[in-house]
This record gives sequence, structure tokens and C-alpha cells, in this order.
Amino acid sequence: MTVKNEAVVDFLKTRRSTPVLQLGEPGPGRAELEEMLTIASRVPDHGKLAPWRFIVYAGAARAEVGEALAEITLEGDAEASPERLKLERERLTRAPLVIGVVSRAAIHPKIPEWEQIMSAGAACYNLVAAANALGYGATWLSEWYAFDERAFAALGVEPGERVVGFVHIGTRKEAPFERVRPELGDVVTWRGDI
Repeated sequence: MTVKNEAVVDFLKTRRSTPVLQLGEPGPGRAELEEMLTIASRVPDHGKLAPWRFIVYAGAARAEVGEALAEITLEGDAEASPERLKLERERLTRAPLVIGVVSRAAIHPKIPEWEQIMSAGAACYNLVAAANALGYGATWLSEWYAFDERAFAALGVEPGERVVGFVHIGTRKEAPFERVRPELGDVVTWRGDI
């Protein structure tokens, strides 16, 4: 006999990302963050490899990364506008806290690399859900610097790692708007009768 947890079902049916510009202070404290990261780590992980890790960007470290992103932008475009450079400087300061989720997927004799990458994606999602469950707004973003190896040193990403995304966490300044969700008929293929 199954037992339905109505509170969890309702949470999952209404969970919503919060746009990064709608996230403000306060962010989570250390204990709440550690709880979020513990929850984020509870994902399917074939072989118990933990093929991902988290990089926490807090306080002044966020602005330091932003300065590096602005410098990389200038290297690629010496005529970058002041507005563009401001945007790059503020990439990780738009929310009180940002967590990078990094895939450490590697060739393994039994566990496909693809499964390891999906485990990292699940960790990203669990982190967003954990932040929401603890009352914070969160959004999972991957922007140009997630894919540009010139930014990896400033971000703390090691050689051979790949960025899965950046989870921005803070207090919602306003209720997030609901977006259109796909119709099940458009995304589900039924094979067999239930």
C-alpha cells in the first residue's frame, strides 16, 4: 500500500524558479546552505562516484569572479561597452549566494559518462528544490562563462571538469510568475495499457 505525502506532492506541483533579478537579501546562512547541499547530494549516483562537486560563491568572492569575467570580455572585445562590462562584473552578485555545480564525469569501466553527467544535473535540480523547500527563491543558470574555459580558473573549475550550471539563491522580492507548462499529450508517449 502506498502512502501519499500531500505536502510533497503539492510542493512539486507548484515548485517554481525565481528570475535572478528578483532575488535579494537575505540569503541562506551556513547551516541552511549545508542542509541544501546535503539534499542536493541525495541524487541517483550509479556506482556511488559522486561525479560532481559544488563551488560556493559568497561575499566578496562573487565580485572577484565578476572582475575576471569583465577582463575576459575585454580580451575578446577591446571595445566592449561600459554597460556590457558592468553586466559581466555583476554576474554572480545578482543574488546573495551562487553555487556552481561542476561535473567530474570521467571514463569508467562500468558507469557510462552520460549517467555521471545526468547525476550532476540531478544535483543541480535538487539544490534548486532544496532552496525552494527552505523558503528561498532559486534559479539554475548556465551562461557563456559556464562553457568558456578561459573563465574556469577564476571560477575554481579544475581541468577536465565541466560546469553544469550556477544556482543563484536568495529571498524572493516578489512572487514568481507561472509559466506555460507542456501538455502531457505533447511530451508523453504511452506504450501499453495502464
